[in-house]
Amino acid sequence: MPFEIIKPGTHIDFVRFAKPAAIASAVLILVSLAAIKPMGFRLGIDFAGGTEVQLKFTGDEPVDEGAIRDAIGGEIPDLSVVRFGAGDTREYLVKFKSAQGEKGEVVDQIAARLGAEVGAVRVDRVEFVGPKVGQELRADGLRALGWAAVFVLAYIAFRFTPRFAPGAIAAVLHDVAVTAGLFILLGMEFDLRVLAALLAIVGYSLNDTIIIYDRIRENMEIRTRSDLPEVINHSINQMLGRTVLTSGTTLVAVLALLFLGGEVIRPFAIAMTIGIVVGTYSSIYIAAPMLLVLDRWQKSRAAPGAKPARA
Repeated sequence: MPFEIIKPGTHIDFVRFAKPAAIASAVLILVSLAAIKPMGFRLGIDFAGGTEVQLKFTGDEPVDEGAIRDAIGGEIPDLSVVRFGAGDTREYLVKFKSAQGEKGEVVDQIAARLGAEVGAVRVDRVEFVGPKVGQELRADGLRALGWAAVFVLAYIAFRFTPRFAPGAIAAVLHDVAVTAGLFILLGMEFDLRVLAALLAIVGYSLNDTIIIYDRIRENMEIRTRSDLPEVINHSINQMLGRTVLTSGTTLVAVLALLFLGGEVIRPFAIAMTIGIVVGTYSSIYIAAPMLLVLDRWQKSRAAPGAKPARA
């Protein structure tokens, strides 16, 4: 007997809830945009510039992130401390914003203060990212996201028909915007790890959307007498088991990174967790219903006096 997540014959009216879902997404994105001015983007040193110091405590004294912050946080603004590695490692990454000329002085100050208040410490590595390099990385990151959207548009137009492309682009932009918006609302930093996650989310969202679009296209050819809302609902219900299984197994792997991977990889795992959930949602409630919106718009243009068919 085959393993089934969703019972055969399940019929959920997804199109019925498409408008409330779109409104909820729009509200979340608008709230995130409104939060940019008072809260701002917390850019990591990859994008804003600063210094990263890798420390190793060589004594037997107990050490944690809180003790390090208590020792040096009062003198260094925008301080970030994360455990480097896993298990009982005694290595930490300390990140802070500083000018190139201040780097050596601040690092010496950190080592002296930690040695006096926390325990014997050794500086293993110091890296500095200048503001100009950070600005270039920001520009390159935005350019990468832009090109990803362009390739999504070209692929969907080639793989299906041009009317499928706007829905796929809307879903991808929605996923990136919601993930970035939640990072703003949660006050988390944007760095190269989050950028890598956003690019991965673009690919994941597109993959899920293509599966649903492919089934919609097949059913449009088979069920020629059916209304488009009925075809969309039937197609999503047919692929619902696959969508739940694929998203669920991917989410389990990402959650393992989130809870077991350590602090260094945690921002990537958080962004991916949000992206998988939002990407699955957008494939159903953003990409697919967009076909219905475009169909009604095309019919209204073809017959200005005619009313579009009801869902």
